[in-house]
Amino acid sequence: MSKQQVIFCDFDGTITINDNIIAIIQHFDPPGWKAIATKVLDTSMTIKEGVGLMFHLLPSSMQQEVIDFSITNVEIRDGFAEFVQYCNDNNIILYVTSGGIDFFVYPTLARYNIDTAHIYCNGSNFAGDTIEITWPHPCDEHCQRNCGMCKPTIMRQFPTEQYNRIVIGDSVTDFEAAKLADKIYSRARLTEQCAELNLPYTDFATFHDIIAEMEREK
Repeated sequence: MSKQQVIFCDFDGTITINDNIIAIIQHFDPPGWKAIATKVLDTSMTIKEGVGLMFHLLPSSMQQEVIDFSITNVEIRDGFAEFVQYCNDNNIILYVTSGGIDFFVYPTLARYNIDTAHIYCNGSNFAGDTIEITWPHPCDEHCQRNCGMCKPTIMRQFPTEQYNRIVIGDSVTDFEAAKLADKIYSRARLTEQCAELNLPYTDFATFHDIIAEMEREK
């Protein structure tokens, strides 16, 4: 019996053209954010720590401004709607595994036919003086990378004996997930990392590219 295909798809920079977290912080430009972002990208600071610190620079009084900007700023990568339909039509399980934040991930994906139980992302709390990011999907005992939203932990819920695990992503939050994948669709920094680690990958520009490759591999 063939394995069930399950896809773990990143959000920022993958489903979207832009990285919403960086776009938000860049737009409101709080002092000190650039040094934090650099440390996250070069992996000298964990994702959880870096993202938490960057949003901590923004006052909670800006809640509506931040939410409005984050939603209106989103640009969806070409072919995503068709890709969701392709997964539904072909009995492929699709999960969105995002290091993004609930206040822009859920509203953006609401127009697509994706079960909200299949959307994993970080949370937010505006009750204090500054914006607090919450972490409902932490690392399990097999991961000590302080990921924040731990993609490998989610993937381990789908054993390789039963599932063909596919990762789609672009950046630092996808590195560890890619190491567990049977198939990787990558772009940008994830492509560079896969090449360095000799992980097999297929580069993509749009979701039409992924659909075409999956059709070829049937």
